[in-house]
Amino acid sequence: MARYTGAVCRLCRREGMKLFLKGTKCTSDKCPIEKRNFAPGQHGRDRKAKIVGYGLQLREKQKARRIYFALEGQFREYYEKASRTPGVTGELLLQQLERRLDNVTFRLGFASSRRQARQLVRHGHVEVNGRKVNIPSYQVGVGDEIRIRPNSTRLSVVETSREFASHQPAPSWLSTEPNTLSGKVLALPKREDINLPVNEQLIVELYSK
Repeated sequence: MARYTGAVCRLCRREGMKLFLKGTKCTSDKCPIEKRNFAPGQHGRDRKAKIVGYGLQLREKQKARRIYFALEGQFREYYEKASRTPGVTGELLLQQLERRLDNVTFRLGFASSRRQARQLVRHGHVEVNGRKVNIPSYQVGVGDEIRIRPNSTRLSVVETSREFASHQPAPSWLSTEPNTLSGKVLALPKREDINLPVNEQLIVELYSK
């Protein structure tokens, strides 16, 4: 399965902001963007060209892709499906991204980052409605119950994430039971529930050309 295997912190530096891709490291003094707040590469410090038009639209799309660790083809499919569904295309696009199983696992506090949540799902540590699901992009629905499998609750990464998540409550469209490492989808996420520095309208404009 294709996935990004490069240095994650370079992605934040490229976008010029923290995307919180590495959990606790992003909130510590070890975060590279604190020391090198410029684009990666040999000329990253010198190139500070103003970004307008297509460049702005592209950066917003890349930012959303990197936050959710979605590949280009997969991201395009999300947009195509959102554009065919009645409603606001940009919000529907973000809604699909939020409903990914790896993102929901992160939002419930079972992992300290989406990347770590993706690994938990791929390694078979997550159940949906009592059945193991190892597809990070799996779309959860209203009423679905997500939990860490009983044999996996003692994993060190899960224990660490539980402490990390105690300071970050789950969004209103999810309910969580930290003691049993389980949660439930109460409703579909709305735009106000998705607190991310992404302008989805620019993404729609990019793909609408």
